[in-house]
Amino acid sequence: MPAGRRTATDFARLATEAAHPRAAKLDTLGPQAIADLMLAEEAKAVKAAHARSAEIGRAAQLCADRLAAGGRLIYVGAGTSGRLGTLDAVECVPTFGVPPSRVVAIVAGGPAALTRSVEGAEDNVREADQRMRRTAVGPNDVVIGVAASGVTPFVRAALEYARFRRAATVFVTCAGANVEAAADVIVAMDTGPEVIAGSTRLKAGTATKVALNAISTAAFVLLGKTYAGLMVDVRPTNAKLWARAIRIVRALSGLDEAAARRLIEKAGGRAKVALIMHHAGVSAPKARELLVIHKGSLRAIVGDLPLHTSVEGT
Repeated sequence: MPAGRRTATDFARLATEAAHPRAAKLDTLGPQAIADLMLAEEAKAVKAAHARSAEIGRAAQLCADRLAAGGRLIYVGAGTSGRLGTLDAVECVPTFGVPPSRVVAIVAGGPAALTRSVEGAEDNVREADQRMRRTAVGPNDVVIGVAASGVTPFVRAALEYARFRRAATVFVTCAGANVEAAADVIVAMDTGPEVIAGSTRLKAGTATKVALNAISTAAFVLLGKTYAGLMVDVRPTNAKLWARAIRIVRALSGLDEAAARRLIEKAGGRAKVALIMHHAGVSAPKARELLVIHKGSLRAIVGDLPLHTSVEGT
C-alpha cells in the first residue's frame, strides 16, 4: 500500500475555515439573536444536503448492492465526522435488524475519541492503514469516508486503502475542491462558512448527519427492511421496541395487542416473520425461508396490505 501521501494543506483557503460575514459582531448579540442567526444557518444545511439528493441516491444504491452481496457498510471519520458516522452505524442495528458486524464504524483515535479529543489522530495516515487492514476491508464492502473539510488525512488515507482493496467508496464532505477522485461517489455539500469559523460541528455537522441518515435509510429501504414506512425488521430489545413491534404487527394485520404479542413471540421476536406467518398461514421456519427466497422483501411475499390506522401510534 502506498505511503507518504500527506501533502501540505492551505487551511485558510477551505470554505469551512472562512469567517462568516454575518457573525462579525456575534459576541455582541443577545441570546435570542445568536439563536436566530445559528438556526437560520442550520436551515441552510438541510438545503445543501437536499441539493445533493442525486449523489446521495447513488451512494444508497451502492451501499444496498454491497450489503446484498454479503458485504459491510463501513464508516470512517475523525472528530465530529467520526462520531456522526458511528452514530449512524449504531442506529442501523436496532432500526433495521442488522447484525452489528455488517455495519462498522472506524474513528480516528479509537473508541476514546468518541467522548474526547485525541490530539493528532486525524492526521495519522499510518493508523488509518492499520485500522482498515485489521477490519479486513475487501471487495464486497462499501466504505463511507466522512470529512467536513475534505482534507482529513486519516479519512483520505482510509478511502485510498479501500479503493486499493477494491471496496466501493463514498465520500461525504462539505468541501468542493480536490475531492473529485477521492471515491466512487462524492457527496459534496456546499454549507459555506460557519457562524464560528471552522467549527464544523455546526452547519457542516448538520448537513453530514442529514446525508448519512438519507444514505443508510435509503439503502436499507432498498433492501426490504421497511414496509409502508414501518420498520418491520425492528429488533425488540427493550420495552419501547417491543411496543413498537406490536404496533407494527397490529397495523398490518388488524390483530389485537395480545394476539400480536403472541405471534411475535412465536416468530422469535421478529415482526416481519410474524406478519408472514399471519398472512401466508405458514410456520416461523417457513416464513424465514420465504424471506430468504424473496431477498427480505415482505411486500414480495404478502403483497399490498391495508394499514389499520386506528392502531394508536401508527
